[in-house]
Amino acid sequence: MSLKGKKIALMLERDYQEMEIWYPYYRLKEEGADVVRVAPKAHETYPSKLGYPCQSDAAVKDVQAGDFQAVIVPGGWCPDFMRRDDGMIKFIQDCAKTDMVIAAICHGGWMLCCTDALRGKKATSFVAIKYDMINAGARWVDEECVVDGRLITARKPDDLPAFCQAIIRALS
Repeated sequence: MSLKGKKIALMLERDYQEMEIWYPYYRLKEEGADVVRVAPKAHETYPSKLGYPCQSDAAVKDVQAGDFQAVIVPGGWCPDFMRRDDGMIKFIQDCAKTDMVIAAICHGGWMLCCTDALRGKKATSFVAIKYDMINAGARWVDEECVVDGRLITARKPDDLPAFCQAIIRALS
């Protein structure tokens, strides 16, 4: 399976969960995708929960949903910081209005709660945000990886292999 020619937005903010940025980043690049780390500011370094640095490629104000075939929202505490930035919210809302693949893992579902992407969809997340997901319209289940149409969700870092495989299948 090759993702050559596919462009994927990987949303980034401080306090991200290390594996939930780096595992998809390298796995999807390995498949040939152009993975762009989108954050509030371009070429800014954002520390993970443990302080591991990740530099953004693009500022959210400089990209559009139509530039990408997929968007990935990682977990950790970064979605809480993303929700404080109007540009990051507008970007994920614009993504949700398209037919692109929308993928969120762990606390990443918090960003989807800012959209209609979960309404009527089967989805999962880290258990701590279960009721946020339900209140945003999801039929929440405790499963490794859930695919409902173009929406892909997973619970935690242990689910990353299934999560990335589902993204690759959806884009192939």
